Amino acid sequence: MEKRLANWGNYPVISCDETTFTQVDQVEDMISSHSSIIARGNGRCYGDASLATNSVSTLKFDKVLEFDTSTGVFECQSGITLDQILEVVVPKGWFLPVTPGTKFITVGGAVASDVHGKNHHAEGSFSNHIIDMDVITGKKEILTCSKEVLPDLFWATCGGMGLTGIITRVKFGLKKIETAYIKQKQVKARNLDELIRLFEEYNQYTYSMAWIDCLQKGDSFGRGILIVGEHATKEELNTQQAAAPLSLPDKRPLSVPFNFPSFALNTFTVKAFNWLYYAKNTKREINNVIPYEPFFYPLDAILHWNRGYGKAGFVQYQFVLPLDKKEGLVEILKRISDAGLGSFLAVLKVFGHQDDLISFPRQGYTLALDFPVRKGLFAFLDELDEVVLQYGGRLYLSKDARMKKEVFWQSYPNAQRFAEIVKAYNGDKIFHSVQSERLGIN
Repeated sequence: MEKRLANWGNYPVISCDETTFTQVDQVEDMISSHSSIIARGNGRCYGDASLATNSVSTLKFDKVLEFDTSTGVFECQSGITLDQILEVVVPKGWFLPVTPGTKFITVGGAVASDVHGKNHHAEGSFSNHIIDMDVITGKKEILTCSKEVLPDLFWATCGGMGLTGIITRVKFGLKKIETAYIKQKQVKARNLDELIRLFEEYNQYTYSMAWIDCLQKGDSFGRGILIVGEHATKEELNTQQAAAPLSLPDKRPLSVPFNFPSFALNTFTVKAFNWLYYAKNTKREINNVIPYEPFFYPLDAILHWNRGYGKAGFVQYQFVLPLDKKEGLVEILKRISDAGLGSFLAVLKVFGHQDDLISFPRQGYTLALDFPVRKGLFAFLDELDEVVLQYGGRLYLSKDARMKKEVFWQSYPNAQRFAEIVKAYNGDKIFHSVQSERLGIN
């Protein structure tokens, strides 16, 4: 069915023919009958990685295949979403090994983006926890791959944005938990230097991230709030929480019913939001025990929050810089502050070491910011790209909607090897997207 399609940033919007499948042999028929296709899950990547003239939705291929409640091994079809998995595993005392900031992504999307979470410094990205998976390649072969079996296909698929084929089945390990709650600590930092010191001071925590006020200058430049946490034990719950320690949180989401007008997002409103967010923590340090959802998925409580950026949409700009290149982070934040293009949501995390082929994470600092699409934005982001390159960093393909080809090829050291593996499994170039064409990957 032909439709206008966009991902979560609502930019770009393209006309495409979208098809679905419930059986693997239907995918083989699609490969035979189309010159080009790309798989698409729930559309929660921000840019154009899962957009193409012919889109194959995996959302109806969403069954749980096996769940061993004694070992935490979980096997499923690729179209199941993380929130559907949580509903099954949390009451049994298990949790996702890695989760991004939304639970509304599919498992196939988690693999294709090799998603990371607040625990990358401690437990890596999603690919670290995959046991094996099935991929339908351009030759209509269903291949099972893992770190040991067809490792080239495995590593090119993890973070490969769907260019090796359509992921149909994934088996991965879960994390054992006692409760559905998080023991959380929030610490206010007066500026970026203090915030970096806090990351180092609290690096023993499994989960950590920080919100940054990216419009501040002077002594308050880069001020923020560090948020760290651990899965709470039964002994750490209050009486009410302990009565049902593994119960799922109540679902009472709000919703943004329409696109906000473009003038609603400006320097004044961003400054006001940032001031209120920083001021809400009246103490320097706050400790509490909360359900897992507001800790991992605060924005999921507001359905369609992307409409707040207006009809023109927005782009999320996420980059990573090496740990010893903090001056690059300072330069980028100063440019954003000087341009008055601050983001409501500026999230800083620390990545640990990662061995991979094409995945985004590398040991260092990663910052994610949202910018509404407006005149002059892309030229400004091109300038930030140059700073990222200068300091040895790269951009996240799953968030990208406008990076130039040369930036990708200069910033991903294994890009050529990745392209060769894609060609080997996708020889007729059946799998390609708006993004892969823009970046010259295939």
